[in-house]
Amino acid sequence: MKCIRRVLFRSIASFAMTAASAAVLAQEPVGRPITLVVPFTAGSGTDVIARILSEHLAKELRQPIVVDNRAGAGGTLGASQVAAAPADGHTLLVHSAGHVVNAALYPKLKYDTLKDFAPVALLATLPNVLVVSTQSKVASVSDLVTKARSKPGSMTYASAGNGSATHINAEKFRVSAKLAATHVPYRGTPPALMDVIGGQVDWFFAPLVSAMPLIRDGKLTPLAVGTPERSPVLPDVPTTVEAGFPNSDYTFWVAMFAPAKTAPELVARLNAATVKVLKLPEVKAAMEKLGAQPASSTPKQFTEQLAREFDAAAALIREAGIKLD
Repeated sequence: MKCIRRVLFRSIASFAMTAASAAVLAQEPVGRPITLVVPFTAGSGTDVIARILSEHLAKELRQPIVVDNRAGAGGTLGASQVAAAPADGHTLLVHSAGHVVNAALYPKLKYDTLKDFAPVALLATLPNVLVVSTQSKVASVSDLVTKARSKPGSMTYASAGNGSATHINAEKFRVSAKLAATHVPYRGTPPALMDVIGGQVDWFFAPLVSAMPLIRDGKLTPLAVGTPERSPVLPDVPTTVEAGFPNSDYTFWVAMFAPAKTAPELVARLNAATVKVLKLPEVKAAMEKLGAQPASSTPKQFTEQLAREFDAAAALIREAGIKLD
């Protein structure tokens, strides 16, 4: 009897250890690494969203995820890399709303914006916030516009690069406000923010996720948000439309793409895992703290949205007379 009990005990203990080991393994990445190519610098709004997502998505997919910043040419360098990558789900693109603008802005792109990518899912929407240095004498949108109009062309505005969402938001505002100002494109958001703080450039429609820490530290003054509605993070800051400039609003989104020939079932798997992660309380809290809102979609829904925005972006480029600087 004692022998039977010992055997039974050992069997139970062995089963328990096996179950525990299986539970641990289920949480560990076991597949080939996935590279999330972000075509902007570290610290940009797109990069911040990608990094919030990556940790949790790696656990869900059980694959290590590496964020690879490939900044340059308004996001087209990184996009080119993904368009030419093997369509096996191991190289993905996390881009911004500026992605749909680049076809109109860069006539010699090495890829087709709509044909060379398989949309996976929207990740988030986030406001751009119009900021100036706290050392400037500009305290409102009205102050900025009055100053800019007093000496046409004398003021400068930053962007994270030609064709970036920050550039397009600024152009929509500039056209609505009827301003003449000089565009200064940067290789990403962080250096643009530093030059606004230092006074080397006058204003910037910065991604709120990147600008918020500097606003809290008192280094930047937020004048308005570019979205149709106010941000819960800055409830006292008006929208540009509320400030008196119709048709100046712009929705900055961040989304995930795969190379065009990626199998539909793999795209669906990536979409399902991404949507699941975006619903996690800790992911929602991390994004909302920085002013971003998780925004999921099916691949079909996002594909349809891209087609609509593609035509609208081309029309804006023509209206605003936007050219490469």
